[in-house]
Amino acid sequence: MKVSTKGRYGLRAIVDLAVHDRDGQVSLKCVAERQGLSENYLEQLFSSLKKSGLVKSIRGAQGGYLLAKSAESISVGDVLRSLEGTLCPVDCIDLEMPVSCDKADYCVTATVWAKLRDKINEVVDSISIADLVLEYESKTKNDYIYYI
Repeated sequence: MKVSTKGRYGLRAIVDLAVHDRDGQVSLKCVAERQGLSENYLEQLFSSLKKSGLVKSIRGAQGGYLLAKSAESISVGDVLRSLEGTLCPVDCIDLEMPVSCDKADYCVTATVWAKLRDKINEVVDSISIADLVLEYESKTKNDYIYYI
Protein backbone atom coordinates (compact mmCIF):
# COMPACT_ATOMS: atom_id res chain seq x y z
CA MET A 1 0.00 0.00 0.00
CA LYS A 2 1.32 3.40 -0.95
CA VAL A 3 0.20 6.76 0.36
CA SER A 4 -0.30 9.20 -2.51
CA THR A 5 1.00 12.76 -2.68
CA LYS A 6 -2.41 13.88 -1.37
CA GLY A 7 -1.79 12.05 1.89
CA ARG A 8 1.90 12.90 2.18
CA TYR A 9 1.58 16.58 1.30
CA GLY A 10 -1.63 16.99 3.28
CA LEU A 11 -0.01 15.57 6.40
CA ARG A 12 3.00 17.87 5.96
CA ALA A 13 0.66 20.86 5.52
CA ILE A 14 -1.38 20.00 8.64
CA VAL A 15 1.80 19.68 10.70
CA ASP A 16 3.04 22.99 9.30
CA LEU A 17 -0.28 24.57 10.27
CA ALA A 18 0.04 23.13 13.79
CA VAL A 19 3.67 24.26 14.15
CA HIS A 20 2.68 27.82 13.20
CA ASP A 21 -0.66 27.74 15.04
CA ARG A 22 0.64 30.18 17.67
CA ASP A 23 0.71 32.85 14.94
CA GLY A 24 -3.04 32.56 14.40
CA GLN A 25 -4.45 31.67 11.01
CA VAL A 26 -1.89 30.66 8.42
CA SER A 27 -2.17 31.42 4.73
CA LEU A 28 -1.79 28.61 2.22
CA LYS A 29 0.78 30.74 0.46
CA CYS A 30 3.02 30.59 3.55
CA VAL A 31 2.52 26.83 3.93
CA ALA A 32 3.24 26.32 0.22
CA GLU A 33 6.44 28.37 0.42
CA ARG A 34 7.72 26.64 3.55
CA GLN A 35 6.93 23.16 2.24
CA GLY A 36 7.89 23.72 -1.39
CA LEU A 37 4.40 22.77 -2.57
CA SER A 38 1.95 24.20 -5.07
CA GLU A 39 -0.54 26.59 -3.50
CA ASN A 40 -3.22 25.42 -5.96
CA TYR A 41 -2.69 21.81 -4.95
CA LEU A 42 -2.86 22.74 -1.27
CA GLU A 43 -6.20 24.48 -1.91
CA GLN A 44 -7.61 21.18 -3.16
CA LEU A 45 -6.24 19.30 -0.16
CA PHE A 46 -7.52 21.86 2.33
CA SER A 47 -10.97 21.66 0.78
CA SER A 48 -11.08 17.97 1.75
CA LEU A 49 -9.59 18.67 5.18
CA LYS A 50 -12.19 21.38 5.78
CA LYS A 51 -15.05 19.05 4.76
CA SER A 52 -13.70 16.51 7.25
CA GLY A 53 -13.74 19.09 10.03
CA LEU A 54 -9.98 19.05 10.55
CA VAL A 55 -9.31 22.65 9.52
CA LYS A 56 -11.36 25.81 9.35
CA SER A 57 -10.86 28.84 7.17
CA ILE A 58 -10.90 32.51 8.06
CA ARG A 59 -11.87 34.82 5.22
CA GLY A 60 -10.50 38.23 4.45
CA ALA A 61 -7.24 39.98 3.75
CA GLN A 62 -5.65 38.55 6.88
CA GLY A 63 -7.41 35.21 6.45
CA GLY A 64 -6.00 31.75 6.37
CA TYR A 65 -6.48 28.36 7.97
CA LEU A 66 -6.50 27.04 11.51
CA LEU A 67 -6.82 23.60 12.97
CA ALA A 68 -10.51 23.01 13.75
CA LYS A 69 -9.56 20.91 16.80
CA SER A 70 -6.54 20.67 19.03
CA ALA A 71 -3.45 19.04 17.55
CA GLU A 72 -3.73 16.42 20.30
CA SER A 73 -7.15 15.34 19.08
CA ILE A 74 -6.26 15.00 15.38
CA SER A 75 -4.55 11.75 14.44
CA VAL A 76 -2.43 10.99 11.42
CA GLY A 77 -5.18 8.51 10.55
CA ASP A 78 -7.78 11.28 10.53
CA VAL A 79 -5.72 13.27 8.03
CA LEU A 80 -4.88 10.31 5.79
CA ARG A 81 -8.46 9.01 5.68
CA SER A 82 -9.69 12.53 4.90
CA LEU A 83 -7.39 12.77 1.90
CA GLU A 84 -6.92 9.16 0.79
CA GLY A 85 -10.22 7.60 1.77
CA THR A 86 -9.99 4.17 3.30
CA LEU A 87 -6.59 2.86 4.34
CA CYS A 88 -7.66 -0.64 3.44
CA PRO A 89 -5.13 -2.60 1.35
CA VAL A 90 -7.83 -4.45 -0.64
CA ASP A 91 -11.48 -3.65 -1.34
CA CYS A 92 -13.00 -6.91 -0.12
CA ILE A 93 -12.21 -6.22 3.55
CA ASP A 94 -13.09 -2.52 3.57
CA LEU A 95 -15.41 -2.08 6.55
CA GLU A 96 -16.97 1.12 5.20
CA MET A 97 -17.65 0.07 1.62
CA PRO A 98 -17.03 -3.67 1.25
CA VAL A 99 -16.97 -5.08 -2.26
CA SER A 100 -18.64 -8.44 -2.52
CA CYS A 101 -16.48 -11.25 -3.78
CA ASP A 102 -17.66 -14.67 -4.92
CA LYS A 103 -14.62 -16.19 -3.16
CA ALA A 104 -15.27 -14.53 0.22
CA ASP A 105 -16.58 -17.69 1.90
CA TYR A 106 -13.37 -19.62 1.32
CA CYS A 107 -10.72 -16.92 0.85
CA VAL A 108 -7.71 -17.82 2.99
CA THR A 109 -5.88 -14.53 2.33
CA ALA A 110 -8.67 -12.30 3.66
CA THR A 111 -7.31 -12.67 7.19
CA VAL A 112 -3.92 -11.37 6.03
CA TRP A 113 -5.52 -8.27 4.51
CA ALA A 114 -7.76 -7.72 7.52
CA LYS A 115 -4.80 -7.90 9.93
CA LEU A 116 -2.82 -5.53 7.73
CA ARG A 117 -5.79 -3.10 7.62
CA ASP A 118 -6.13 -3.24 11.40
CA LYS A 119 -2.42 -2.67 12.08
CA ILE A 120 -2.17 0.22 9.61
CA ASN A 121 -5.15 1.92 11.25
CA GLU A 122 -3.81 1.18 14.72
CA VAL A 123 -0.47 2.83 13.92
CA VAL A 124 -1.80 5.95 12.20
CA ASP A 125 -4.49 6.43 14.85
CA SER A 126 -1.90 6.22 17.65
CA ILE A 127 0.08 9.23 16.38
CA SER A 128 -1.36 12.70 16.89
CA ILE A 129 -0.48 15.88 15.05
CA ALA A 130 0.79 17.14 18.41
CA ASP A 131 3.24 14.21 18.48
CA LEU A 132 4.57 15.28 15.08
CA VAL A 133 4.87 18.90 16.23
CA LEU A 134 6.98 17.72 19.17
CA GLU A 135 9.12 15.67 16.77
CA TYR A 136 9.56 18.71 14.55
CA GLU A 137 10.50 20.91 17.50
CA SER A 138 13.04 18.37 18.78
CA LYS A 139 14.70 18.29 15.38
CA THR A 140 14.76 22.07 14.97
CA LYS A 141 15.97 23.03 18.46
CA ASN A 142 19.50 23.52 17.08
CA ASP A 143 18.20 25.89 14.37
CA TYR A 144 18.65 23.34 11.61
CA ILE A 145 15.93 23.48 9.04
CA TYR A 146 14.06 20.23 8.58
CA TYR A 147 11.27 19.61 6.18
CA ILE A 148 8.12 18.40 7.75
